[in-house]
Amino acid sequence: MNRRSISLIIGLMSIALLGVMAMQYYFIRQSYQLKTQLFDESVMAAINTVSLKVEKDEALRFLNNRESNENKAREQRESERIRSSQEEVSSAYADKMRMKQAKLRTDFKVLEQQVKRRYPGAVLLDNDFYETYMKDPVLRSHVKYEVTIQQAYDEAGRVFQQQEIGIYADRKASQIKKAKDDSVRYFIVDPIVGEFVISLPPRVDAKLEGEIRQLEQQAKIRMASVYMDSVKATNPKEGSALENLADEFERSKKSVMQRIDPKFMEEELRQELKDRKIELAFDFNISNGRKDSIMFQFANNQTVADESEAYTTILFPSDLSGERAVLSVFFPDKSSLLIGNMKAMLISSATLLLVLIACFTFTILSIIKQKKLSAMKSDFMNNMTHEFKTPVATIMIASESLKDSEISQDQSRVARLAGIIYDENIRLGNHIERVLNIARIEKGDLKLESEPIEINDLIGTVVDSMALQLQKNNVEIEFDLNAEPLIVLGDELHLSNVIFNLIDNSIKYTNHAPHIYIQTRAHGNHLNIILRDNGMGMNKDQLSKIFDQFYRIPTGNIHDVKGFGLGLSYVQDIVKRIGGSIKVKSEINKGAEFEITIPLYKP
Repeated sequence: MNRRSISLIIGLMSIALLGVMAMQYYFIRQSYQLKTQLFDESVMAAINTVSLKVEKDEALRFLNNRESNENKAREQRESERIRSSQEEVSSAYADKMRMKQAKLRTDFKVLEQQVKRRYPGAVLLDNDFYETYMKDPVLRSHVKYEVTIQQAYDEAGRVFQQQEIGIYADRKASQIKKAKDDSVRYFIVDPIVGEFVISLPPRVDAKLEGEIRQLEQQAKIRMASVYMDSVKATNPKEGSALENLADEFERSKKSVMQRIDPKFMEEELRQELKDRKIELAFDFNISNGRKDSIMFQFANNQTVADESEAYTTILFPSDLSGERAVLSVFFPDKSSLLIGNMKAMLISSATLLLVLIACFTFTILSIIKQKKLSAMKSDFMNNMTHEFKTPVATIMIASESLKDSEISQDQSRVARLAGIIYDENIRLGNHIERVLNIARIEKGDLKLESEPIEINDLIGTVVDSMALQLQKNNVEIEFDLNAEPLIVLGDELHLSNVIFNLIDNSIKYTNHAPHIYIQTRAHGNHLNIILRDNGMGMNKDQLSKIFDQFYRIPTGNIHDVKGFGLGLSYVQDIVKRIGGSIKVKSEINKGAEFEITIPLYKP
């Protein structure tokens, strides 16, 4: 796939993504407008209902006031008649009962004063408390009292000690018993006698009181009957239309604020909005319909509302005359409520859009990555062809030379040509083995042996096997190997290939006499292998790619440095398979340092 095709695909996907975003924006905008319309309709219905309720409330208050005034006048006339009736119903029997009742009250007061003078701290007992706690032996033990002494002053200003007693029960009775009589009881604590209860006769005779009340009630009933007959004779059954018009005109002469109860209006507004599922803080004011003419204002928000978004309705629209009144309601947090109601839709839309963007981005990056991979594979095929062609051509030339009768008779030249053929076969076999190893790794078919390996000996063996190559390239190797044996578990062949690849890369990417430093050291339970060279180095971008398959650091000529771009990818995979890790540090023209960390084997 060429660059033009990729650009076309990216352009089409971008247009499709922008189209989806535009459709989502249109859908969300329409949904917001629809919710706004429904909100406006609900609010207008609520404030129109409140306007009717305010008008009814004003009419009801007017009627209640008029009825209250009439009731007061009626009660006044009735009280005058009752008083005159009571004066007429003053029979000797009633007077005698009242005098007897008065004597009983007087006698009780005398007894009560005697008790209080003798026992200043006497406490009046509730009859139900006495019946429940004081008469029950079990609950009587739970009755407690507290005695306090306080200073008091008499009429002459003299100081005397006053005793106060507080009585209570520290255990609550399961059921409170009702008193069986109307006797008056006092609880007394005497320093000599101790605690006791004094019972006095009732304050009044209940039976006598009932008879007196019955006589008075009968007199009231007779007087009320006379009064009702007089009212029916003087009052009409219903008002005329002219009287109703006069009442309305009388109400309209009052100011708006005299006709409106702001608290009632606030409560009704809140309830009507709540019934329509609008639980949102609001402000409202009452004006005459002109700016700067507010007669009443209610605000419970610190946010300033936009007057252009006010919901208005006329109060008392059916008045024949009177002051004009307009109710205006504001919702400072209206937008937050509508957006909050759309939260689920907004979150789902944003999530789907992000997923779509992620998919588009992943697809585009995959296409670009595949294009790069395709280019790297093409480069790999070119390099592989060149690498395979060179030993094959060398073998062919050497074989043809062996056919020459003159050369075939020279044993030294035959031996040299045979050696060339052998070396080139080894070289060709190594190339094939590298490709096959990478193929096995990708398929998961590569099987590693697990056996103890002394790493210092392994490094020495690999370096010895590369002696001719090192000598040919004037390579100087400096060793700093740990004196103690360092044993790891791994596959000897593949670990040898790891060391070989690192040394081979250090030789390839050096413009002058290579100097390679190899160090091994034990660090805790791990082994560190450090290989440092004085080559051309790498920049940050190259460092991030050197372990990718088919990636080769550019050197100006594609065939200047031999290889397939598979070596370091193979090294990283082998190190990971034996439980280790590999890191690299490098700067341009300052060489590179590879550090391999492998777990130590402790039998």
